[in-house]
Amino acid sequence: MAQNVSIKRAAEIMGKCQQFVRVGLQRENLPFGTAVKVTTKWNYYISPELFCKYVGISKEDL
Repeated sequence: MAQNVSIKRAAEIMGKCQQFVRVGLQRENLPFGTAVKVTTKWNYYISPELFCKYVGISKEDL
């Protein structure tokens, strides 16, 4: 299993654009990951366990 869900995959599963996921993580509105700004770039982490629970899928569906 992946250690991190990509922004692209999370957006596909949620039926949203990638920017929706990025901004949601930056503003702490999405409870399944974190966004950290390092100098001028953002780094993202999406927990597979928390994401699956949030969207209601099994880990195998990632």
